[in-house]
Amino acid sequence: MTTQMRPFRSVLYIPGSKDRALDKARGLPVDAIIFDLEDAVSPDAKVEARGTLRAALEQGGYGNRYKIIRINGLDTEWGAEDIAALLDAPADAILVPKVNSAADIDAVKTLLGNDTPIWAMIETPAGVLHSSEIAAHPALEGFVAGTNDLAKELNCRTRPDRLPMQMSLQMMLLAARGNDVIAVDGVYNQFKDEEGLRAECEQGRDLGFDGKTLIHPAQVAVTNECFAPSEAELDLARRQIEAFEKVEKSGQGVAVVGGKIVENLHVETAKKTLAKAAAIADLDAE
Repeated sequence: MTTQMRPFRSVLYIPGSKDRALDKARGLPVDAIIFDLEDAVSPDAKVEARGTLRAALEQGGYGNRYKIIRINGLDTEWGAEDIAALLDAPADAILVPKVNSAADIDAVKTLLGNDTPIWAMIETPAGVLHSSEIAAHPALEGFVAGTNDLAKELNCRTRPDRLPMQMSLQMMLLAARGNDVIAVDGVYNQFKDEEGLRAECEQGRDLGFDGKTLIHPAQVAVTNECFAPSEAELDLARRQIEAFEKVEKSGQGVAVVGGKIVENLHVETAKKTLAKAAAIADLDAE
């Protein structure tokens, strides 16, 4: 399965320093895991965490989950050593915090010295403003919205509708979609609030995000449900394709489903919906 076809509905942060959390993650039905060496690890545990995380990754057991290592920033005393210590660890990508420009990706690429895909946390005003050039970098594979840090930097209020954040989120998405980059929404902090989580997942999905980052296993089921095509959406997609192909073969009339005209662009979207559902089924089956 290619990365572009792979689902990224649920992307769970796991502290790279905690053996119990690293082990529990092996059994969680998430699409991807961010093994965190940054915010989730205290300064006095950061050096030891590298060895703990490497041992867990080498032990394996994470199945088909996409494995992303979030390093500390290169402007800290730990970032470069994180890369050196985990350079050949069995992971799929490196996530870089507080990326402000494409130059930050260049710096990580130089230290990696290989073709490991790089993901960028977009969590600063500069990162948002330069998101297009960051997304265009050939080593860049994915964006993660760092909404907590971004809210702090913007000095904006936290609201259920995330209105103060909308322009930033949409700029990230425009950059991602313009460069075929994966885009994952930020975390929802109130992990016991299922209704609030569902509303924010639905908003992120409707905006165009591929999935959502999570801070707790209790958030996985709702997120997987929200970012997967519903049965009604799959049924509509099949009917749109069938109606369009029928009209196309006959060479007459215009395809109509549910009182709405179906054009080629709708069929393309319908096929993508079915392909996403198939990819999710394949991932779950594996």
